[in-house]
Amino acid sequence: MNLNDFFQSKTFKGILIGIGAVIVFLFIFRLGMTVGFKKADFSYKWGENYHQNFAGPKRGFFRELGGMGDRDFIGAHGIFGKVLKIEGSEMVISGQDNAEKIIIVGADTVIEKFREKIKLDGMAVDDTVVVIGEPNNEGKIEAKLIRIMPTPPPKPGEVKIQ
Repeated sequence: MNLNDFFQSKTFKGILIGIGAVIVFLFIFRLGMTVGFKKADFSYKWGENYHQNFAGPKRGFFRELGGMGDRDFIGAHGIFGKVLKIEGSEMVISGQDNAEKIIIVGADTVIEKFREKIKLDGMAVDDTVVVIGEPNNEGKIEAKLIRIMPTPPPKPGEVKIQ
């Protein structure tokens, strides 16, 4: 068997397909590791910067609670909640379980109220918003999209004071 016959044989094609499958598998595995690392890194840095950002526990969020235990990681790429404060290009939003996050609004951030695009100065404290963005190394979210939602109706038995 000469070299030219080997390159055209089924054995050679099988070896190439096997090598290709291993490369694809390793790429997918590496991608999963990268995503997991970014999420864990954000949660860690958010906890380390909790006191600085929100005047929380002085020893850090995770240390104060005695470790993470069975808690899930903190959502790194967005939040749904009420606007608590707007200062300059940053705002604080209270989300699930009253967890507060600092959102950085950049020049390329899209802010929408219904179908209308607005600027940051068109937003107000107590607006209900959905924010989608990317975490930074300080535990803050750099917003890519902010959507102002209609004010939810009061819960049954709750009186809304105007």
